[in-house]
Amino acid sequence: MSGILVDGLIPGLVSVTFRTLSAEAVISLAAEAGLGAVEWGGDVHVPAGALATAERVRERSADAGLEIAAYGSYHRAGQSDPADFAAVADTAAALGAPTVRVWAGVHGSAQTGPAERAAVVTGIRSAADAAAARGLRIALEYHRNTLTDTLESALRLLDEVDRPTVLPYWQPARGAAVGPSRAEVAALLGKGLRTAHVFSWAADGTRLPLEARADLWRPVLADLTGPAASLASGRRRYALLEFVAGDEPAAFTRDAATLCSWLAHPEI
Repeated sequence: MSGILVDGLIPGLVSVTFRTLSAEAVISLAAEAGLGAVEWGGDVHVPAGALATAERVRERSADAGLEIAAYGSYHRAGQSDPADFAAVADTAAALGAPTVRVWAGVHGSAQTGPAERAAVVTGIRSAADAAAARGLRIALEYHRNTLTDTLESALRLLDEVDRPTVLPYWQPARGAAVGPSRAEVAALLGKGLRTAHVFSWAADGTRLPLEARADLWRPVLADLTGPAASLASGRRRYALLEFVAGDEPAAFTRDAATLCSWLAHPEI
């Protein structure tokens, strides 16, 4: 399949990139673009508790040759009811997702006091234990307005949670500088980083063609497949496209071609 490397990154798509399209349309787009995986979102395409939908999407993804990279839930540790996570985990299991993405609270690290931070830690641990009982891992979305809004806070949070089945995601900040981004990736690789959400945004939030940030993504992708990443050898790792310009399928197809080309020719 185009762009997939041995012991490298599998290119894929985050399904929420196309919330207005059906799961079947998302599958067709991803497969036609030569991608190898999809992270299915829990807000539209595979709602929590919709086990029959999860099983159908699992089967149709497999028929198209697409792996399930993860289940992208909107469970927010410290705010969502821990009891609600059972439905999330059951849906991920029915989907065949090895990992459930969760959010580390609802406020940024600078706005979160000790009690709220402790509640987020407790919530992540609860989710991790429920997921582990089903053979699943937890991945923390690397995102502003959560406790993973800075590298320092994200690393501290992972240490506080102290669960081997809780791993980080990574995605760049708006207008991200290359040096700090590579430093984040390097540090998070030491915590089990396996997945990056791949997109190019200007500092003002304008969505750009992926190739516009080749200066960022070429070295970052090299880091994600380099010696430090070899610590995760044998584990599935993903570079998942998200947030294409104008939410347009044509923009996605161009970005997918760019990503696959970069992965197939990392030396360029």
